[in-house]
Amino acid sequence: MTDLIASLRQIVGDAHVLTDGDLTAYEQDWRRRVHGKALAVVRPATTEQVAAVVKACAANGTSIVPQGGNTGLVVGSTPDTSGQQVVLNLGRMQAIRAIDKDNLTVTVEAGCILQTLQERCESQGYLFPLSLAAEGSCTIGGNLGTNAGGTQVVRYGNTRELCLGLEVVNAQGEIWNGLKGLRKDNTGYDLRNLFIGSEGTLGVITAATMKIYPMPASQLTAWAALPSFDAAVRLLALAHQYLGAGLTGFEVMNRFALTLVDKHMPQLRVPFIDNPAFPYAVVLENSDSESEEHARSRFEALMEAAFEQDIVLDAVVAENLGQAHNLWHIRESIPLAQVEEGLNIKHDISVPISRIPEFVEHATQVLNDKVPGMRLVNFGHLGDGNLHFNVQAPEGVDAKQFLDEREHEVNHIVYDAVAAFGGSISAEHGIGTLKVDTLPQYQSPVALSMMRAVKAALDPQNIMNPHAMVTRG
Repeated sequence: MTDLIASLRQIVGDAHVLTDGDLTAYEQDWRRRVHGKALAVVRPATTEQVAAVVKACAANGTSIVPQGGNTGLVVGSTPDTSGQQVVLNLGRMQAIRAIDKDNLTVTVEAGCILQTLQERCESQGYLFPLSLAAEGSCTIGGNLGTNAGGTQVVRYGNTRELCLGLEVVNAQGEIWNGLKGLRKDNTGYDLRNLFIGSEGTLGVITAATMKIYPMPASQLTAWAALPSFDAAVRLLALAHQYLGAGLTGFEVMNRFALTLVDKHMPQLRVPFIDNPAFPYAVVLENSDSESEEHARSRFEALMEAAFEQDIVLDAVVAENLGQAHNLWHIRESIPLAQVEEGLNIKHDISVPISRIPEFVEHATQVLNDKVPGMRLVNFGHLGDGNLHFNVQAPEGVDAKQFLDEREHEVNHIVYDAVAAFGGSISAEHGIGTLKVDTLPQYQSPVALSMMRAVKAALDPQNIMNPHAMVTRG
Protein backbone atom coordinates (compact mmCIF):
# COMPACT_ATOMS: atom_id res chain seq x y z
CA MET A 1 0.00 0.00 0.00
CA THR A 2 2.93 2.34 0.61
CA ASP A 3 3.96 1.94 -3.03
CA LEU A 4 0.41 2.67 -4.19
CA ILE A 5 0.20 5.83 -2.10
CA ALA A 6 3.52 6.96 -3.55
CA SER A 7 2.21 6.33 -7.08
CA LEU A 8 -0.97 8.27 -6.39
CA ARG A 9 1.00 11.22 -5.02
CA GLN A 10 3.10 11.19 -8.18
CA ILE A 11 -0.03 11.29 -10.33
CA VAL A 12 -2.04 14.06 -8.63
CA GLY A 13 0.49 15.76 -6.35
CA ASP A 14 1.19 15.36 -2.65
CA ALA A 15 -1.41 17.93 -1.61
CA HIS A 16 -4.22 15.98 -3.26
CA VAL A 17 -3.67 12.57 -1.69
CA LEU A 18 -5.17 12.85 1.79
CA THR A 19 -4.35 10.16 4.35
CA ASP A 20 -4.15 12.02 7.66
CA GLY A 21 -6.21 14.49 9.63
CA ASP A 22 -9.97 14.86 9.73
CA LEU A 23 -11.41 13.25 6.58
CA THR A 24 -15.00 13.19 7.82
CA ALA A 25 -16.24 15.20 4.83
CA TYR A 26 -15.16 12.31 2.58
CA GLU A 27 -15.63 9.32 4.88
CA GLN A 28 -19.08 10.04 6.32
CA ASP A 29 -22.36 10.03 4.42
CA TRP A 30 -24.61 13.12 4.30
CA ARG A 31 -27.13 11.68 6.77
CA ARG A 32 -24.30 10.79 9.18
CA ARG A 33 -25.42 7.18 9.37
CA VAL A 34 -22.11 5.64 8.33
CA HIS A 35 -18.49 6.67 8.93
CA GLY A 36 -15.98 4.67 6.92
CA LYS A 37 -12.19 4.69 6.78
CA ALA A 38 -10.36 5.33 3.51
CA LEU A 39 -6.86 4.23 2.60
CA ALA A 40 -6.59 7.64 0.93
CA VAL A 41 -8.74 10.38 -0.53
CA VAL A 42 -7.44 11.21 -4.01
CA ARG A 43 -8.46 14.44 -5.74
CA PRO A 44 -7.51 14.43 -9.45
CA ALA A 45 -7.74 17.57 -11.59
CA THR A 46 -8.02 16.04 -15.08
CA THR A 47 -9.49 13.05 -16.84
CA GLU A 48 -5.99 11.83 -17.57
CA GLN A 49 -5.19 11.88 -13.86
CA VAL A 50 -8.38 9.92 -13.14
CA ALA A 51 -7.33 7.31 -15.68
CA ALA A 52 -3.84 7.03 -14.17
CA VAL A 53 -5.29 6.69 -10.66
CA VAL A 54 -7.67 3.93 -11.75
CA LYS A 55 -4.85 2.09 -13.55
CA ALA A 56 -2.67 2.26 -10.45
CA CYS A 57 -5.45 0.97 -8.22
CA ALA A 58 -6.33 -1.79 -10.69
CA ALA A 59 -2.70 -2.95 -10.84
CA ASN A 60 -2.70 -3.10 -7.04
CA GLY A 61 -6.15 -4.72 -6.75
CA THR A 62 -7.41 -1.80 -4.65
CA SER A 63 -11.08 -0.89 -4.82
CA ILE A 64 -12.24 2.64 -5.64
CA VAL A 65 -15.21 4.62 -4.36
CA PRO A 66 -16.02 7.46 -6.81
CA GLN A 67 -17.38 10.54 -5.05
CA GLY A 68 -18.91 13.84 -6.11
CA GLY A 69 -20.50 16.18 -3.57
CA ASN A 70 -21.18 13.29 -1.17
CA THR A 71 -24.80 14.39 -0.78
CA GLY A 72 -26.38 11.00 -1.55
CA LEU A 73 -28.96 9.47 0.77
CA VAL A 74 -28.21 5.74 0.35
CA VAL A 75 -24.55 5.59 1.43
CA GLY A 76 -23.30 5.03 -2.10
CA SER A 77 -20.15 7.18 -2.06
CA THR A 78 -18.75 6.38 1.37
CA PRO A 79 -15.83 3.97 1.93
CA ASP A 80 -16.24 0.90 4.10
CA THR A 81 -14.44 0.56 7.43
CA SER A 82 -11.54 -1.55 6.13
CA GLY A 83 -9.15 1.34 5.49
CA GLN A 84 -8.31 -0.36 2.18
CA GLN A 85 -10.43 1.63 -0.29
CA VAL A 86 -9.44 4.73 -2.25
CA VAL A 87 -12.02 7.52 -2.32
CA LEU A 88 -11.79 9.19 -5.73
CA ASN A 89 -13.23 12.65 -5.18
CA LEU A 90 -13.81 14.65 -8.38
CA GLY A 91 -14.37 18.01 -6.70
CA ARG A 92 -11.41 19.66 -8.48
CA MET A 93 -12.82 18.87 -11.93
CA GLN A 94 -15.19 21.83 -12.10
CA ALA A 95 -14.75 23.23 -15.60
CA ILE A 96 -17.65 24.14 -17.86
CA ARG A 97 -15.83 23.30 -21.07
CA ALA A 98 -18.24 24.73 -23.64
CA ILE A 99 -21.75 26.06 -24.20
CA ASP A 100 -22.97 25.28 -27.72
CA LYS A 101 -25.92 27.61 -28.26
CA ASP A 102 -26.83 26.27 -31.67
CA ASN A 103 -26.81 22.67 -30.47
CA LEU A 104 -28.45 23.66 -27.16
CA THR A 105 -25.87 21.77 -25.14
CA VAL A 106 -23.30 22.41 -22.43
CA THR A 107 -20.24 20.24 -21.83
CA VAL A 108 -19.23 20.15 -18.19
CA GLU A 109 -16.84 18.25 -15.94
CA ALA A 110 -18.12 15.88 -13.29
CA GLY A 111 -17.05 17.94 -10.28
CA CYS A 112 -19.01 21.04 -11.29
CA ILE A 113 -21.59 22.03 -8.66
CA LEU A 114 -25.13 21.84 -10.05
CA GLN A 115 -25.99 25.40 -8.96
CA THR A 116 -22.84 26.72 -10.64
CA LEU A 117 -23.95 25.14 -13.92
CA GLN A 118 -27.48 26.52 -13.54
CA GLU A 119 -26.14 30.05 -12.96
CA ARG A 120 -23.64 29.91 -15.83
CA CYS A 121 -26.32 28.80 -18.26
CA GLU A 122 -28.74 31.45 -16.99
CA SER A 123 -26.10 34.16 -17.51
CA GLN A 124 -26.02 33.11 -21.17
CA GLY A 125 -29.82 33.19 -21.46
CA TYR A 126 -30.37 29.44 -21.10
CA LEU A 127 -32.00 27.08 -18.65
CA PHE A 128 -30.40 23.95 -17.24
CA PRO A 129 -33.54 22.48 -15.67
CA LEU A 130 -32.22 19.89 -13.21
CA SER A 131 -33.20 21.23 -9.78
CA LEU A 132 -33.03 19.58 -6.36
CA ALA A 133 -32.59 20.54 -2.74
CA ALA A 134 -28.85 19.74 -2.68
CA GLU A 135 -28.05 21.80 -5.80
CA GLY A 136 -25.69 24.08 -3.87
CA SER A 137 -23.34 21.17 -3.11
CA CYS A 138 -24.16 18.17 -5.33
CA THR A 139 -22.15 17.68 -8.53
CA ILE A 140 -23.03 16.81 -12.10
CA GLY A 141 -21.07 13.57 -11.90
CA GLY A 142 -23.01 12.51 -8.83
CA ASN A 143 -26.30 13.55 -10.47
CA LEU A 144 -25.46 11.33 -13.43
CA GLY A 145 -24.13 8.46 -11.33
CA THR A 146 -27.42 8.30 -9.42
CA ASN A 147 -29.71 9.48 -12.24
CA ALA A 148 -30.97 12.24 -9.94
CA GLY A 149 -34.53 13.53 -10.30
CA GLY A 150 -35.72 16.66 -8.53
CA THR A 151 -38.60 19.06 -8.96
CA GLN A 152 -38.81 19.49 -12.76
CA VAL A 153 -38.85 15.85 -13.89
CA VAL A 154 -42.52 16.22 -14.87
CA ARG A 155 -41.40 18.40 -17.81
CA TYR A 156 -37.71 17.69 -18.46
CA GLY A 157 -37.15 14.17 -17.15
CA ASN A 158 -34.47 12.75 -14.86
CA THR A 159 -30.78 13.49 -15.36
CA ARG A 160 -30.69 10.62 -17.86
CA GLU A 161 -33.07 12.48 -20.18
CA LEU A 162 -30.89 15.60 -20.01
CA CYS A 163 -27.66 13.84 -21.02
CA LEU A 164 -26.50 13.51 -24.62
CA GLY A 165 -22.98 12.22 -24.04
CA LEU A 166 -20.41 11.12 -21.48
CA GLU A 167 -16.71 10.94 -20.92
CA VAL A 168 -15.88 7.91 -18.77
CA VAL A 169 -12.81 6.23 -17.32
CA ASN A 170 -13.51 2.51 -17.25
CA ALA A 171 -12.37 0.00 -14.64
CA GLN A 172 -9.16 -0.66 -16.58
CA GLY A 173 -8.18 3.01 -16.61
CA GLU A 174 -9.06 3.61 -20.25
CA ILE A 175 -10.82 6.79 -21.38
CA TRP A 176 -14.01 6.60 -23.43
CA ASN A 177 -14.87 9.94 -25.03
CA GLY A 178 -18.55 9.92 -25.92
CA LEU A 179 -19.16 13.68 -25.72
CA LYS A 180 -20.54 14.14 -29.25
CA GLY A 181 -23.78 15.71 -28.07
CA LEU A 182 -25.85 13.94 -30.71
CA ARG A 183 -29.58 13.47 -30.33
CA LYS A 184 -29.54 10.58 -32.79
CA ASP A 185 -26.76 7.98 -32.74
CA ASN A 186 -27.68 4.34 -33.31
CA THR A 187 -24.21 2.83 -33.54
CA GLY A 188 -24.44 -0.04 -31.10
CA TYR A 189 -25.29 -0.44 -27.43
CA ASP A 190 -26.14 2.78 -25.61
CA LEU A 191 -23.12 2.92 -23.31
CA ARG A 192 -24.12 6.35 -22.05
CA ASN A 193 -27.29 5.03 -20.46
CA LEU A 194 -25.39 2.08 -19.03
CA PHE A 195 -23.15 4.35 -16.97
CA ILE A 196 -25.90 6.80 -15.96
CA GLY A 197 -27.42 5.50 -12.73
CA SER A 198 -24.65 2.93 -12.23
CA GLU A 199 -23.51 4.60 -8.97
CA GLY A 200 -19.82 4.34 -9.78
CA THR A 201 -19.91 0.55 -10.03
CA LEU A 202 -18.88 0.33 -13.70
CA GLY A 203 -16.51 3.27 -14.18
CA VAL A 204 -15.92 6.93 -13.38
CA ILE A 205 -17.92 9.64 -15.17
CA THR A 206 -15.52 12.55 -15.72
CA ALA A 207 -17.53 14.85 -18.01
CA ALA A 208 -20.88 15.09 -19.78
CA THR A 209 -22.68 16.89 -22.56
CA MET A 210 -26.07 18.03 -21.28
CA LYS A 211 -29.16 19.58 -22.86
CA ILE A 212 -30.00 23.22 -22.22
CA TYR A 213 -33.13 25.18 -23.09
CA PRO A 214 -34.00 28.81 -23.84
CA MET A 215 -35.05 30.62 -20.67
CA PRO A 216 -38.86 30.80 -20.42
CA ALA A 217 -40.43 34.21 -20.84
CA SER A 218 -42.29 33.76 -17.57
CA GLN A 219 -42.46 31.37 -14.63
CA LEU A 220 -45.43 31.49 -12.27
CA THR A 221 -45.80 29.54 -9.05
CA ALA A 222 -49.01 28.72 -7.16
CA TRP A 223 -49.77 27.07 -3.82
CA ALA A 224 -53.03 25.15 -3.49
CA ALA A 225 -54.68 23.67 -0.40
CA LEU A 226 -56.44 20.35 -1.04
CA PRO A 227 -58.91 18.10 0.79
CA SER A 228 -57.26 14.75 -0.07
CA PHE A 229 -54.50 13.00 -1.95
CA ASP A 230 -57.02 11.99 -4.58
CA ALA A 231 -57.66 15.70 -5.16
CA ALA A 232 -53.93 16.18 -5.81
CA VAL A 233 -54.02 13.55 -8.57
CA ARG A 234 -57.11 15.17 -10.07
CA LEU A 235 -55.42 18.59 -9.97
CA LEU A 236 -52.39 17.13 -11.73
CA ALA A 237 -54.62 15.87 -14.55
CA LEU A 238 -56.20 19.31 -14.86
CA ALA A 239 -52.78 20.96 -14.87
CA HIS A 240 -51.69 18.75 -17.77
CA GLN A 241 -54.88 19.67 -19.59
CA TYR A 242 -54.65 23.44 -19.06
CA LEU A 243 -50.88 24.00 -19.04
CA GLY A 244 -49.54 21.23 -21.30
CA ALA A 245 -45.76 21.40 -21.60
CA GLY A 246 -45.85 24.58 -19.50
CA LEU A 247 -46.27 22.45 -16.35
CA THR A 248 -42.71 22.30 -15.04
CA GLY A 249 -43.26 21.50 -11.38
CA PHE A 250 -45.92 19.71 -9.32
CA GLU A 251 -45.06 18.89 -5.71
CA VAL A 252 -47.37 17.47 -3.05
CA MET A 253 -46.93 17.80 0.74
CA ASN A 254 -48.99 16.46 3.61
CA ARG A 255 -49.90 18.65 6.55
CA PHE A 256 -47.47 17.05 9.01
CA ALA A 257 -44.52 17.72 6.69
CA LEU A 258 -45.54 21.38 6.56
CA THR A 259 -46.04 21.62 10.33
CA LEU A 260 -42.40 20.56 10.74
CA VAL A 261 -41.31 23.42 8.48
CA ASP A 262 -43.54 25.80 10.40
CA LYS A 263 -42.17 24.55 13.72
CA HIS A 264 -38.47 24.66 12.90
CA MET A 265 -38.42 27.47 10.30
CA PRO A 266 -41.27 29.81 11.27
CA GLN A 267 -39.77 32.64 9.20
CA LEU A 268 -40.90 30.83 6.02
CA ARG A 269 -44.62 31.43 6.69
CA VAL A 270 -46.29 28.32 5.32
CA PRO A 271 -49.58 29.23 3.57
CA PHE A 272 -52.80 28.08 5.27
CA ILE A 273 -50.86 26.28 8.01
CA ASP A 274 -53.34 27.45 10.67
CA ASN A 275 -56.23 25.63 8.99
CA PRO A 276 -56.32 21.94 10.00
CA ALA A 277 -59.05 21.33 7.41
CA PHE A 278 -56.39 21.41 4.69
CA PRO A 279 -54.60 18.02 4.91
CA TYR A 280 -52.57 18.41 1.70
CA ALA A 281 -50.95 21.16 -0.31
CA VAL A 282 -49.47 21.35 -3.78
CA VAL A 283 -46.95 23.78 -5.20
CA LEU A 284 -47.03 23.95 -8.97
CA GLU A 285 -45.10 25.89 -11.57
CA ASN A 286 -46.08 27.10 -15.02
CA SER A 287 -43.28 28.08 -17.42
CA ASP A 288 -44.45 30.01 -20.46
CA SER A 289 -42.57 30.82 -23.65
CA GLU A 290 -44.83 33.75 -24.55
CA SER A 291 -45.39 36.21 -21.70
CA GLU A 292 -46.35 36.57 -18.05
CA GLU A 293 -49.82 37.70 -19.10
CA HIS A 294 -50.31 34.52 -21.12
CA ALA A 295 -48.96 32.37 -18.27
CA ARG A 296 -51.20 34.04 -15.70
CA SER A 297 -54.33 33.65 -17.84
CA ARG A 298 -53.70 29.91 -18.23
CA PHE A 299 -53.02 29.58 -14.50
CA GLU A 300 -56.24 31.41 -13.66
CA ALA A 301 -58.23 29.15 -16.00
CA LEU A 302 -56.73 26.09 -14.30
CA MET A 303 -57.55 27.32 -10.81
CA GLU A 304 -61.07 28.33 -11.80
CA ALA A 305 -61.75 24.82 -13.08
CA ALA A 306 -60.18 23.30 -9.94
CA PHE A 307 -62.40 25.39 -7.64
CA GLU A 308 -65.51 24.56 -9.68
CA GLN A 309 -64.78 20.83 -9.32
CA ASP A 310 -64.08 21.12 -5.55
CA ILE A 311 -60.51 19.96 -6.07
CA VAL A 312 -58.90 23.03 -4.51
CA LEU A 313 -60.03 24.54 -1.19
CA ASP A 314 -57.87 27.66 -1.30
CA ALA A 315 -54.93 28.93 -3.33
CA VAL A 316 -52.41 31.70 -3.72
CA VAL A 317 -50.45 32.66 -6.84
CA ALA A 318 -47.03 34.25 -6.35
CA GLU A 319 -47.09 37.87 -7.50
CA ASN A 320 -43.34 38.16 -8.02
CA LEU A 321 -40.13 36.15 -8.17
CA GLY A 322 -39.45 36.65 -4.46
CA GLN A 323 -42.80 35.15 -3.47
CA ALA A 324 -42.25 32.25 -5.86
CA HIS A 325 -38.84 31.53 -4.32
CA ASN A 326 -40.40 31.58 -0.85
CA LEU A 327 -43.04 29.00 -1.83
CA TRP A 328 -40.43 26.69 -3.34
CA HIS A 329 -38.17 27.24 -0.34
CA ILE A 330 -40.90 25.88 1.94
CA ARG A 331 -41.12 22.69 -0.12
CA GLU A 332 -37.34 22.30 -0.30
CA SER A 333 -36.98 22.84 3.46
CA ILE A 334 -38.97 19.75 4.43
CA PRO A 335 -35.89 17.46 4.55
CA LEU A 336 -34.02 19.97 6.73
CA ALA A 337 -37.03 20.32 9.02
CA GLN A 338 -37.04 16.54 9.41
CA VAL A 339 -33.39 16.68 10.45
CA GLU A 340 -34.29 19.23 13.12
CA GLU A 341 -37.11 17.00 14.36
CA GLY A 342 -34.80 13.98 14.63
CA LEU A 343 -33.71 10.88 12.77
CA ASN A 344 -36.39 9.36 10.56
CA ILE A 345 -36.90 6.33 8.33
CA LYS A 346 -36.71 7.52 4.72
CA HIS A 347 -38.37 5.95 1.70
CA ASP A 348 -37.81 7.20 -1.84
CA ILE A 349 -40.47 5.29 -3.71
CA SER A 350 -42.43 5.51 -6.94
CA VAL A 351 -45.89 4.19 -7.76
CA PRO A 352 -48.02 4.67 -10.89
CA ILE A 353 -49.69 8.05 -10.40
CA SER A 354 -53.18 6.58 -10.83
CA ARG A 355 -52.59 4.22 -7.88
CA ILE A 356 -50.88 6.61 -5.46
CA PRO A 357 -53.98 7.65 -3.44
CA GLU A 358 -54.88 3.99 -2.84
CA PHE A 359 -51.25 3.18 -1.98
CA VAL A 360 -51.05 6.06 0.53
CA GLU A 361 -54.30 4.99 2.22
CA HIS A 362 -53.22 1.34 2.42
CA ALA A 363 -49.62 1.92 3.57
CA THR A 364 -50.68 4.53 6.12
CA GLN A 365 -53.27 2.18 7.61
CA VAL A 366 -50.79 -0.71 7.93
CA LEU A 367 -48.19 1.59 9.51
CA ASN A 368 -50.73 2.95 11.97
CA ASP A 369 -51.71 -0.61 12.93
CA LYS A 370 -48.15 -1.92 13.28
CA VAL A 371 -46.38 1.21 14.53
CA PRO A 372 -48.86 3.14 16.71
CA GLY A 373 -48.10 6.83 17.04
CA MET A 374 -45.76 6.99 14.04
CA ARG A 375 -45.79 10.33 12.25
CA LEU A 376 -45.85 10.24 8.46
CA VAL A 377 -43.90 12.82 6.44
CA ASN A 378 -45.39 12.33 2.98
CA PHE A 379 -44.21 14.65 0.23
CA GLY A 380 -42.61 14.59 -3.17
CA HIS A 381 -42.76 14.82 -6.92
CA LEU A 382 -46.33 13.78 -7.67
CA GLY A 383 -45.93 14.89 -11.29
CA ASP A 384 -43.69 11.87 -11.92
CA GLY A 385 -45.08 9.48 -9.31
CA ASN A 386 -42.23 9.83 -6.79
CA LEU A 387 -42.98 10.14 -3.08
CA HIS A 388 -40.70 10.58 -0.08
CA PHE A 389 -42.77 8.49 2.30
CA ASN A 390 -40.86 9.01 5.53
CA VAL A 391 -41.69 7.79 9.02
CA GLN A 392 -40.88 9.96 12.03
CA ALA A 393 -40.75 8.51 15.55
CA PRO A 394 -43.85 8.94 17.73
CA GLU A 395 -43.97 12.12 19.79
CA GLY A 396 -41.69 11.81 22.83
CA VAL A 397 -39.92 8.64 21.60
CA ASP A 398 -36.14 8.75 21.19
CA ALA A 399 -35.57 9.07 17.43
CA LYS A 400 -32.33 7.05 17.30
CA GLN A 401 -33.79 4.24 19.37
CA PHE A 402 -36.86 4.19 17.13
CA LEU A 403 -34.65 4.00 14.04
CA ASP A 404 -32.52 1.20 15.49
CA GLU A 405 -35.47 -0.88 16.66
CA ARG A 406 -38.11 -0.32 13.98
CA GLU A 407 -36.37 0.57 10.69
CA HIS A 408 -36.28 -2.96 9.30
CA GLU A 409 -39.95 -3.58 10.09
CA VAL A 410 -41.08 -0.20 8.75
CA ASN A 411 -39.06 -0.60 5.56
CA HIS A 412 -40.68 -3.91 4.77
CA ILE A 413 -44.18 -2.60 5.47
CA VAL A 414 -43.61 0.23 3.00
CA TYR A 415 -41.72 -1.80 0.40
CA ASP A 416 -44.26 -4.62 0.46
CA ALA A 417 -46.98 -2.05 -0.18
CA VAL A 418 -44.94 -0.49 -2.98
CA ALA A 419 -44.51 -3.90 -4.62
CA ALA A 420 -48.22 -4.67 -4.26
CA PHE A 421 -49.08 -1.47 -6.14
CA GLY A 422 -46.56 -2.03 -8.92
CA GLY A 423 -43.96 0.49 -7.78
CA SER A 424 -40.23 0.79 -7.13
CA ILE A 425 -38.35 0.91 -3.82
CA SER A 426 -35.97 3.53 -5.21
CA ALA A 427 -37.24 6.32 -7.44
CA GLU A 428 -34.36 8.80 -7.54
CA HIS A 429 -31.90 8.19 -4.67
CA GLY A 430 -30.47 4.91 -5.96
CA ILE A 431 -29.51 1.71 -4.13
CA GLY A 432 -26.06 2.52 -2.73
CA THR A 433 -25.04 0.22 0.10
CA LEU A 434 -28.10 1.03 2.21
CA LYS A 435 -30.54 -0.93 0.01
CA VAL A 436 -28.17 -3.44 -1.59
CA ASP A 437 -29.39 -6.32 0.57
CA THR A 438 -33.03 -5.30 0.14
CA LEU A 439 -32.99 -5.04 -3.65
CA PRO A 440 -33.04 -8.81 -4.34
CA GLN A 441 -36.33 -9.09 -2.45
CA TYR A 442 -38.07 -6.68 -4.80
CA GLN A 443 -36.18 -6.95 -8.09
CA SER A 444 -36.60 -9.67 -10.70
CA PRO A 445 -33.98 -12.47 -10.45
CA VAL A 446 -33.56 -12.22 -14.22
CA ALA A 447 -32.86 -8.49 -13.96
CA LEU A 448 -30.34 -9.06 -11.16
CA SER A 449 -28.62 -11.76 -13.19
CA MET A 450 -28.23 -9.41 -16.15
CA MET A 451 -26.94 -6.62 -13.89
CA ARG A 452 -24.33 -8.95 -12.41
CA ALA A 453 -23.28 -10.02 -15.90
CA VAL A 454 -22.75 -6.39 -16.91
CA LYS A 455 -20.79 -5.72 -13.73
CA ALA A 456 -18.57 -8.78 -14.28
CA ALA A 457 -17.93 -7.86 -17.91
CA LEU A 458 -16.99 -4.22 -17.33
CA ASP A 459 -15.34 -4.59 -13.93
CA PRO A 460 -13.90 -8.13 -13.78
CA GLN A 461 -11.67 -7.27 -10.79
CA ASN A 462 -14.69 -5.90 -8.89
CA ILE A 463 -12.80 -2.78 -7.85
CA MET A 464 -15.39 -0.12 -8.74
CA ASN A 465 -17.54 0.65 -5.69
CA PRO A 466 -17.84 -3.10 -5.05
CA HIS A 467 -20.31 -2.96 -2.15
CA ALA A 468 -22.85 -0.67 -3.85
CA MET A 469 -25.98 -1.30 -5.91
CA VAL A 470 -25.54 -4.90 -7.01
CA THR A 471 -23.26 -7.52 -5.46
CA ARG A 472 -21.36 -10.06 -7.53
CA GLY A 473 -22.71 -13.00 -5.53
